[in-house]
Amino acid sequence: MINSYKLAHFMKNKNTHKKLWFKSKMYGWGWQPCSWEGWAVLALYITTLTVNFINTNKIYTTTPNTIADFTPVFVINTFFLLTICYIKGEKPRWRWGK
Repeated sequence: MINSYKLAHFMKNKNTHKKLWFKSKMYGWGWQPCSWEGWAVLALYITTLTVNFINTNKIYTTTPNTIADFTPVFVINTFFLLTICYIKGEKPRWRWGK
């Protein structure tokens, strides 16, 4: 029979031993990729923003229209990137080098 201490210890370790895609930065707040999945997500983010900016820039000839049309795309993509980092990364906190 498993006692409650061993079960609680197992559940705690089960949650902390998930495979991380992003680790916390050494200085400051945020994440950096630490696995191929993290690098793939970051590459997809950069590619999506680049393609959307080029396509938006082809449609509009003036800078204000390009910026106005590209801003929602940037905000939505950044929201999804931060959500994935939060779910698949370490707990975010401010770090001072340790």
